[in-house]
Amino acid sequence: MSLSAPPTGLPFDDIRNLIAAIPLADDEALSEARARSADLGVMGGSLGRLADLAEWMAAWRGEAQPRITRPLIAIFAANHGIAARGLSSGVMADTQKMVETFAAGGAAVNQIALGAEAGLKVFDLALDYPTPDICVEAALSEAGCAATMAFGMESIAGGTDLLCVGAAGIGSDVVAAALACALIGGAASDWIDGAKRIEAVETARVTHANTRGQPLEILRALGGREFAAIAGAILAARYQRIPVVLDGMVACAAAAALQAVRADALDHCIAAHRNGSPAHDRLLAHLGKVPLLDLGITLDEGAGAALAISLLRSALATHAGMATREQIDKN
Repeated sequence: MSLSAPPTGLPFDDIRNLIAAIPLADDEALSEARARSADLGVMGGSLGRLADLAEWMAAWRGEAQPRITRPLIAIFAANHGIAARGLSSGVMADTQKMVETFAAGGAAVNQIALGAEAGLKVFDLALDYPTPDICVEAALSEAGCAATMAFGMESIAGGTDLLCVGAAGIGSDVVAAALACALIGGAASDWIDGAKRIEAVETARVTHANTRGQPLEILRALGGREFAAIAGAILAARYQRIPVVLDGMVACAAAAALQAVRADALDHCIAAHRNGSPAHDRLLAHLGKVPLLDLGITLDEGAGAALAISLLRSALATHAGMATREQIDKN
């Protein structure tokens, strides 16, 4: 099925059909990359995780020796009604300030993107119209959630060979916790700290208890626009064989909704970094993702993913350029 397939029913029916038909890794390219890994250097298999990354890129780009020439960092910005409860250090107006800082080139991710020669796009997801307070009502309708996922799918229409996804939005940490709690389980305190924040997550979960076991319904009710858009971008990347780097708690929580629909839906994704919180560690473990970096970065705006671009480029360059044992013996 292509992303332009005709509609078949309710909005989520089309999303489920897309997830059911996602392409798999290119086994031939993966086998070639693995064979080369085993033959590099004086001691085969000495590259450790660098080889793993090169093989992963090969499998999802469909090339034994891929290159990263057009990396894209996509940041999705949205506001949440739950932020009016004062559960975060900022206010909703600060989200607009974040977007303006990105546009002016003043954020951390701007500097890292320049160094990595990566494109940077920031998507304003109706900041003037926050989603409702999820403690009281659903964040989105089914049609609204599906449409926002479709918007996320279009975010990579300009072309890229590596997608890094991040987010910006006051209150998104509480929403991410509520989404993870509903998708994965456990107590609210497993996903967030602070008595008022824990209470809000538990209230939201109880309010939307009827969505239990329905990942897309959980995404619709407990997520927000940036969560839906990120899920859509990840799904579109899979169809276009574009590897994805997940940045932070928000991106990982959005990705968890896809994994809950289909266990291998995130095989083309890696985690950029850990933010140091027990909740993020728990989420990464559930996703089966070992982060590339541990630098104490707590931002969700793509900085960690942007840093991963250079690491991935180095892995590919080493894998492609390092001498094989046969070449060494000839010398």
